[in-house]
Amino acid sequence: MKPTRTATPYLFLGPALLVFGFAVLWPVAMTVVYSFTTWNGYGPMVFAGIDNYVKAIQDALFRDSFAHVLVYIAATLVLEVLVGLCLAGLVSALRRGSLWFRVAIFTPVMLPMVVVAVLWKFVYNADFGLLNAALQAIGFEDLQRVWLGDTSTALLAICVVSGWVYAGFYMTIFYAAFNQVPSEIVEAARLDGAGEWQIFRRVKVPMIRNAVTVAVLLCVTGGFQGFDLFYVMTNGGPYGVTEIPTTYLVKSVFSFGNVGYGSAMAVLLTAIVVVVGLLFARFSRGRTEGTGS
Repeated sequence: MKPTRTATPYLFLGPALLVFGFAVLWPVAMTVVYSFTTWNGYGPMVFAGIDNYVKAIQDALFRDSFAHVLVYIAATLVLEVLVGLCLAGLVSALRRGSLWFRVAIFTPVMLPMVVVAVLWKFVYNADFGLLNAALQAIGFEDLQRVWLGDTSTALLAICVVSGWVYAGFYMTIFYAAFNQVPSEIVEAARLDGAGEWQIFRRVKVPMIRNAVTVAVLLCVTGGFQGFDLFYVMTNGGPYGVTEIPTTYLVKSVFSFGNVGYGSAMAVLLTAIVVVVGLLFARFSRGRTEGTGS
């Protein structure tokens, strides 16, 4: 049934658009406005032009924060997406008991990230942490570290925590995709003598290529938005080796009172994430068209 008045659809959309404009569009617009000013959050604003953007581009710590987040994304692509894919393949191959495995692996996703960060800070604690205690118990005292205070291990330690949390999330995505693979194809592969590993690698994974693409995009864009783990576990330390763009801009705004500079960094970060997403979508579409699917 078509609406009798052309304005009817807009009346239904109006409340949602107002909320979206107030909660999303207005903060984004004001962030762009603040980025062209020098402001401490409560005093008078001073127009600064593009000085904040020039300062951000020349800021070595801000540039290094992108290198750190790229390392984090590369690690989580393995620890989250690849591990989640393998776990989904393992669970989908089980004849019984898969429900309990899925619940156990997915449980960390349901925990608040702040709780996870505090929990793992105890695990990594150099004095009474579970990890160093386990290494001592099995005779590997030489491997003991101040995990979150060592510049060579702090970033990797955070990546491991992220993988522990989100591997179950991606496992759930891939498990649902595997369930959409026609059982006739899987049974035909088994009749041809294919083992579970061959079915997983040559049948199931190629048939859920779209799900894998979405998972990779979620992991990459989510990596740029990471904040809570880094902020709670290390707050950018030691010596800035775990500083990422989000933690640095939050410090600039709330610790140093540089609202304009922090807003400029937020605008640059948003632009980079949008460009990465568009390039990834274009690349994925190009591969799909190239394979004829």
